[in-house]
Amino acid sequence: QVQLVESGGGLVQAGGSLRLSCAASGRAFSTYAVGWFRQAPGKDRQFVAAINRSGGSTYYADSVKGRFTISRDNAKNTVYLQMNSLKPEDTAVYYCAAGLGSSTYSGIYNYWGQGTQVTVSS
Repeated sequence: QVQLVESGGGLVQAGGSLRLSCAASGRAFSTYAVGWFRQAPGKDRQFVAAINRSGGSTYYADSVKGRFTISRDNAKNTVYLQMNSLKPEDTAVYYCAAGLGSSTYSGIYNYWGQGTQVTVSS
């Protein structure tokens, strides 16, 4: 079992930055790939970014490429999502998820956090 807890969300003006953290406890975190997803009200959950177990490979949705950066510190059992140049359309609840393979597909992830709200004002 892996327990995931997101933090770092909040209210920010357009153009601002936030850094989300996903802290893990339980089984060896370094054996899991991690993805970030988001869900806005009335919309489906959407892939944002993913990182493989070592941190050597990263993947991004086109909508965030060049603005968001995913990274991990396996010694701290934590994955980060640095979000820069935020836009109002980035407003959503952001979730981190852990699985045996990094993917844009949410179904491959076995463990999910409770989510953290990000609100970007115009």
